[in-house]
Amino acid sequence: MNIATWNVNSLKVRLEQVLNFLVQNDIDVLCLQETKITDDKFPYESFKSLGYKSYWLGQKTFNGVAIVSRYQSTKTSYNLYGNIEEQKRLISVTISSEIGKICVVCVYCPNGQMIDSEKYEYKIKWFDKLADLVKNELLKNDHLIVLGDYNVAPKDDDVYNSEICKDQILTSSTERKSFNKLIQLGLVDAFRLFKQPEKSYSWWDYRRLSFKRNMGFRIDHILLSYSLKEFCKTCKIDKSLRGFEKPSDHAPVIAVISNNLYE
Repeated sequence: MNIATWNVNSLKVRLEQVLNFLVQNDIDVLCLQETKITDDKFPYESFKSLGYKSYWLGQKTFNGVAIVSRYQSTKTSYNLYGNIEEQKRLISVTISSEIGKICVVCVYCPNGQMIDSEKYEYKIKWFDKLADLVKNELLKNDHLIVLGDYNVAPKDDDVYNSEICKDQILTSSTERKSFNKLIQLGLVDAFRLFKQPEKSYSWWDYRRLSFKRNMGFRIDHILLSYSLKEFCKTCKIDKSLRGFEKPSDHAPVIAVISNNLYE
């Protein structure tokens, strides 16, 4: 199973890029963030034409998450504990795969904007609620994947310049503790299961020629329950899409999950 996460920064703008990505990479499950469209505008017919089912939670102009999958969802949940008033940042599906039932949780974690701001406080509280959700899902499911845009660079290796970025938004010790709390519940960072190229990032600001200068952050992650660790064959960032004309500021992260010993 090829599973991926991608903050597309407007699905309306980048629909063709997403459709091409699905086909070219033989993706089975794709989690999208920042779709930025209301539910009635979601292009489910475009995905259906390629053989995908769609599950989405939209919001005009901001946020929005979706999962497109070759597998039918047997259980779909929206937001943290079904809070419909919450910002549209989380959707989960349960699918039956060749490995067994897997709960897939797509997250778009708050950015936080600035240390000590109200939005930063909201971010930390949101992570606390996410940790509660993950803890419960690990108890209920044999397999769990929590993937998306976390807006946290977990370690100094995940930042283009750790000294310049020290204790800034995305890298503060409080944000990193919130991320590590998820890991400590029983998850692993799929990307770090494998030897990776140095200076591997998934997000580059549109400003200051950040992509060309590789001034990036690794803030998009695929976290797996321990039960899936042995089944993860590869995990990579496809930064080629960041070089497209009118790209998202994020690149997709792709993991291969398989019980085939020869893959």
